[in-house]
Amino acid sequence: MIVFPAIDLKQGQVVRLAEGDMDRATVYGDNPAAQAMLFAEAGSQYLHVVDLDGSFAGRAENREAVEAILEAFPGHVQLGGGIRTREAVAGWFDLGVSRIVMGTAALKDPQFVKDMAREYPRGIVVAVDARDGMVATEGWAEVSDVSIVDMARRFEDAGVASLLFTDIGRDGLLKGCNIDATVDLARRTDMPVIASGGVKGLDDIRLLALHAGDGIEGVITGRALYDGRLDLAAAIAMAEKA
Repeated sequence: MIVFPAIDLKQGQVVRLAEGDMDRATVYGDNPAAQAMLFAEAGSQYLHVVDLDGSFAGRAENREAVEAILEAFPGHVQLGGGIRTREAVAGWFDLGVSRIVMGTAALKDPQFVKDMAREYPRGIVVAVDARDGMVATEGWAEVSDVSIVDMARRFEDAGVASLLFTDIGRDGLLKGCNIDATVDLARRTDMPVIASGGVKGLDDIRLLALHAGDGIEGVITGRALYDGRLDLAAAIAMAEKA
């Protein structure tokens, strides 16, 4: 199982939001590339980066910061946030992004996402962000009438690399990952699932790793790392046992 340390970008700074609320942002630094290198030094070969401003704008808003991260980080970078056109997808892959995460586009223009998944095999991750079991979009500002399982199943034959499932009600709150919902989604689809939202410590990593055989590919963690509640090297070691 892969541990993805998260770098969320708002106006060029490294932040964490509470429940996806841009007005409830905690700033953890103003040098995203330096933060990426700290994660690399702790043993991470993977990074999850989100352009939060881009999620709302529908276009890249933190390009300079993302480019600096790509230049500094020696491993694989997974990027999300407002990537909704063919040109944007191609541009980020050309710059060295390993995988692109699509959420709003997956709900509103699923054919486009399927086309990108076929054009870039194993390069597209579909974000299934949920509030009370229903898919949320537009930087989580809107809640749809589509269930997470229905959303996931739309992409089962499209060549999507993974599903990224976030329980918004837990994100950034250190309430603990929603293990049951994440594992249930993995069991009900044939795609690997990445868990996100609420990780508070090593126990979350251990419990998720126990379900690697059910299709849990990885876990994204942010605030627990920044607050010192989770040691990244220990988390990676725990996950690699799966």
